[in-house]
Amino acid sequence: MRATVGDQLVQHGRVVGQQDKVGEIVEVMGQEGTPPYRVRFEDGHEGVCSPGPDTEIRHRFQQTGR
Repeated sequence: MRATVGDQLVQHGRVVGQQDKVGEIVEVMGQEGTPPYRVRFEDGHEGVCSPGPDTEIRHRFQQTGR
């Protein structure tokens, strides 16, 4: 898994009815885009994440359609 600052990190809900948690990667702490990432979530909370299999990265260029 690789990401850059500005990409979105999406943690999918683990049980039926649980909402996805979406955040923006504000810092890449690993080498060459690898985890861990500092993420600012939509509610303003920031945390350090090492994504698991229930997580996807939405790259900035995919979000804007470029």
